[in-house]
Amino acid sequence: MRPLSCLWYLALYLVVVAGKSNAATTHEKISYHGWPEAFLLKNDQAELVVVPAIGRVMQFKLAGDADGPFWENRALDGKPTQPQSSEWINFGGDKTWPSPQGEWEKMTGRGWPPPTAFDSLPLSVQREGEELVLRSAIDPSYGIETERRISLSADKPEMTIQTTYRKVRGNPVRVGIWIITQLREPERIFMPLPQSTLFPTGYNKQSSTLPAQLRVTNSMVSCVRSAAENCKIGSDASHLIWADDRVVLDIHAEREGTGEFPDNGSSAEIYTNADPNKYVELELLGPLHLMKPGDSTSRQQTYRLFRRDGNLDQQVSKILKDR
Repeated sequence: MRPLSCLWYLALYLVVVAGKSNAATTHEKISYHGWPEAFLLKNDQAELVVVPAIGRVMQFKLAGDADGPFWENRALDGKPTQPQSSEWINFGGDKTWPSPQGEWEKMTGRGWPPPTAFDSLPLSVQREGEELVLRSAIDPSYGIETERRISLSADKPEMTIQTTYRKVRGNPVRVGIWIITQLREPERIFMPLPQSTLFPTGYNKQSSTLPAQLRVTNSMVSCVRSAAENCKIGSDASHLIWADDRVVLDIHAEREGTGEFPDNGSSAEIYTNADPNKYVELELLGPLHLMKPGDSTSRQQTYRLFRRDGNLDQQVSKILKDR
C-alpha cells in the first residue's frame, strides 16, 4: 500500500483547522419579552439572554430548545425595576447580592427587599471582546459597585460569569459575593459534598422545614422543591446541580480555601419556593471580606448544560468525574 502523500495530510490539516475556526460566539441586540434592549449570545450548542434594564441573565439554554432551566416571572414581562418598592420585584434569572443577608437591615434600614443597586436598578452594558460587561451604580448603603463579565464558550454549552465588587466610598464594610440563580421546577437538585465536609449531616438547616425528599447518599445531598413551605439548606460545596426530564445544569464556583463564610460556613445553598411560584434557587457564596474604599473582590462561576442521558444519579456522578 502506497503511503499517503504530504498533500493529503495538508488537506486534512486545513479541514480540521477550518472546522475549529468556524466555532464562534455571536452577540446580538434583541427585544426580549417586552424589554427592547436585551442581548443574545449564542454558539452552535447554546444561547443566553441578558437584560441590563433589570440587571439579570434571564436565560441560558441548549440550542434549539424552546425554553431553558432559568425561571422567568412572565407576569413581569417588559416591566421596569422599582427601586422605591417596599416589596421585592422578583423577575427571576441570575443576579448577585451582598452577603450576609443578616446585615442588610443594619446597612440599608430594611431587611428586605435586597439592596437597591444590587437588585433593582438598571445596569450599564458594554461589549469588551467576547465578554458582555454589566456594571451597576454605586449602592448608596454599601458604597459598592458591581461588575459582571459574561461570556459563552465558542464551542461548548458553557457560560462563565466573573463577578467583581469594588468598594468606592463610605465606611469599611464586611461583605461577600453571593450569586443567586432562579430555576424552574426540577426533577431533582444535587449538592455534591467535599470529601471532608464541615457538617456532620452533610448540610446546615436554614429554615424551619427541610426541603422535600431530602437525602444524603454517597457524599451527595439532594432534594426536590417543597410545594407547601419555603425551605433552605446550606453546605461547604462548590457545585450545585439542577435537572429535569430534558436538561441537566451544573453550576460551579470553587470554594476558597480560607476565609469566613456566611450562614454558618456555607459556600452553597439550596432554596425551594412554595407554590404558586414554582422555582428553586441555587446559590453560591464567597468568603466575607472587610472592604474599604479602593478594595475589590472577585469570583468566577461556570454554568454547564447537558442533555439528559439515562439514569440521573449516574449522569450527575459522571458530570462531576469528567470535570
